[in-house]
Amino acid sequence: MSLRLSTLQSRVLAKLAGIEPPWTLTGGAALAGFHLGHRTTRDLDLFWHGKQSVAEVRREVVARLQADGLEVVELRSTPAFCALQVRDGQQSVVVDLVAEPVATIEPPELRNLGGVSIAIDTRHEILVNKLCALLHRSEVRDLLDTGTARLLRVAVPAPRSVIAAARERESVLALPSSSRAG
Repeated sequence: MSLRLSTLQSRVLAKLAGIEPPWTLTGGAALAGFHLGHRTTRDLDLFWHGKQSVAEVRREVVARLQADGLEVVELRSTPAFCALQVRDGQQSVVVDLVAEPVATIEPPELRNLGGVSIAIDTRHEILVNKLCALLHRSEVRDLLDTGTARLLRVAVPAPRSVIAAARERESVLALPSSSRAG
């Protein structure tokens, strides 16, 4: 069961469960739908970790959604990214398919959604990704997610480990030398 996902978002995730190679739900939908329930989200971020391209999997995603009677429109596409607008007549959701060549910090959690198993990034993983996202875009939702006290308290016991992981992922995120001591 999800906390704050729409009926259509839950339906899309359930229909895409079991695709090979497997994907992981991350970002705002993972936080809002499974970890915190602190806000709603407009999109679903599906990451294929350790992959360079989503070109092949895009075809299967579109076929599965269309076979379920959903309208699918491709908004943007590159070899490593594809944004799909998915509609059921009443609701709409953007589904982002992302090839993420960087390995995860820790394995995803498996959650039940309508009788199927969904891989969800951990709070720690999402927080690291959100810190990195803040370097590349300025969106209120990223500030809201990183500033959520529950996320920071529950994500990891030591915030320095989050910063260290983000620094490793994005070399431009570095603490001043005076902050690194002790």
